[in-house]
Amino acid sequence: MSTPHPWLSSYAPNTPHEIDLDEFPSIVSVLEQAIRKFGDRPAFCNFGKALTYHEIDELSAAFANYLIHELGLKKGERVAIMMPNLLQYPIALFGVLRAGLTVVNTNPLYTHRELKHQLIDSGATVLLVLENFAHVAQEVVAETKVSQVITTTIGEMLGPKGMLIDFVLKHVKQQVPQFSLPGAIPFRQALKLGARHSLPAVSIQPQEIAFLQYTGGTTGVSKGAMLTHRNLVANMQQASVWLGHGIKEGEEVIITALPLYHIFALTANCLVFMKFGGLNYLITNPRDMRGFVKELAKSRFTAITGVNTLF
Repeated sequence: MSTPHPWLSSYAPNTPHEIDLDEFPSIVSVLEQAIRKFGDRPAFCNFGKALTYHEIDELSAAFANYLIHELGLKKGERVAIMMPNLLQYPIALFGVLRAGLTVVNTNPLYTHRELKHQLIDSGATVLLVLENFAHVAQEVVAETKVSQVITTTIGEMLGPKGMLIDFVLKHVKQQVPQFSLPGAIPFRQALKLGARHSLPAVSIQPQEIAFLQYTGGTTGVSKGAMLTHRNLVANMQQASVWLGHGIKEGEEVIITALPLYHIFALTANCLVFMKFGGLNYLITNPRDMRGFVKELAKSRFTAITGVNTLF
């Protein structure tokens, strides 16, 4: 008779054969543990600006409050996020999840037709979009269930330097096409409105849908895979087991060049390294890796050991 599970003999020493699916009932609980353990550590960095786990806690709670108290969204409603890797992404991502809502990851390079299909198919009622791509959203939102658009800019969370970046992108490089989205509000305003409220206790069960993750549409139109909190936690736990032996909690840096709206980077970079208290260095434009390396060399984070690269 063949040996049951013969692949287990190839596992590295001390690698468990099972993962603990009950350690985290939801993605939100992973965030909450990271905040408790690594609150003052940097969590995400972009263009040299870093946010600590405590700051991610505060800002994502404000965004959750905006969705709950200002927009009146009910548990399970869908919020589409359409942007590359920016500090706004984890703030919005965890804000949506903490509100008990579902994230609809949206490729910012979608055409009008692709965006319209995804918004209609998902039933998203809110769209957070980078201004560089707002002209695409402008063409389709009236034909969808989207009732509120939130816009953001590359530099919105970067402080004074961000104002310069936005000016250059808009007026010098002209990379922000004209758009008209009546009623849209800036991301910062949404955070300001949300900060006036207290985050209510939201019960999130493992089987509830955390993401509608859309396929590439190779065999037809793009289809939304329904990923539960338990799905994402299981994948995170599996990856964590294999990385765990060489990881120093609270000291790791992960270079995130793949977009977080892709499931690999979302799981292996964002969630896994959040569990370990690592720093996610977000690359907005992966074609500019040379510029990133120069920036990293000048940053204060060079003292953090164990730089891991997952591409």
